[in-house]
Amino acid sequence: MENPTSGEKNIETNFQEKMTYGDYLHLDTILSSQKRLSGHHDEMLFIVIHQVSELWMKLILHELSAAKQAIETGDLSMSFKKLARVSQIQSQIIQAWDVLSTLTPAEYLEFRDKLGSSSGFQSYQYRMIEFALGYKTEFILKIYEKDPELLKQLEAEYNATSIYDASIQALNRAGFHISESVLNRDITKAYESDETVEAAWIEVYQNPNQYWDLYELGEKLVDVEDRLQQWRFRHMKTIERIIGFKVGTGGSSGVSYLKKVLDQRFFPELWDLRTKL
Repeated sequence: MENPTSGEKNIETNFQEKMTYGDYLHLDTILSSQKRLSGHHDEMLFIVIHQVSELWMKLILHELSAAKQAIETGDLSMSFKKLARVSQIQSQIIQAWDVLSTLTPAEYLEFRDKLGSSSGFQSYQYRMIEFALGYKTEFILKIYEKDPELLKQLEAEYNATSIYDASIQALNRAGFHISESVLNRDITKAYESDETVEAAWIEVYQNPNQYWDLYELGEKLVDVEDRLQQWRFRHMKTIERIIGFKVGTGGSSGVSYLKKVLDQRFFPELWDLRTKL
């Protein structure tokens, strides 16, 4: 008697044999998703840049999740691979601003009114990246209250340990004294610098041969934050170049807000120790 699953396997095999490049990548869906709301040529540039950036952010979240899991299980070498990939992805997103900056103020004004209240500040994946790195502010969740399914995704990341929490736990497992208030802190709050964490990282950096894996982890985290701040800076300068200090779409304060977030830090001790070494 034929195995009831054999027919299903044959269908799957036959489909794979006939599957094309476009089928595998669902190009019909992807390439039909650029819906211009104006007749202006440059709106296509605006849409594609933002869609591509969102795809890269999806991959960043995928890699950060795997890197955090590797740190939690003690496989630091695997986390290095994932974090190095995140840094390379970030480089691609940074360069995307160079392409968008070819859009002039006059060209943008041709279709800006078609954007309505939509704004890059509403990018939920960007907020999830902030959460994954440890920068958490509850008011961000209120932006997404009208979409229960999306809010559920954001809340899951908001309530999860960050990659820096996992790294601090790795310091603790390696025998460094970490304050109980840090190890048992409320992970839904933005991380704040701690003297015991700083002392641990300083010892790691003073003895890189002895603590090579932790030293490498620290540098990989710095790479990620460095590129994130480069991305923020290029975002700010591109917006300033195109709309100056106008209020952004969606009512955001635009460039003024973007300048302010440049002062936000994710891994403060890893930056402060450089002054103290």
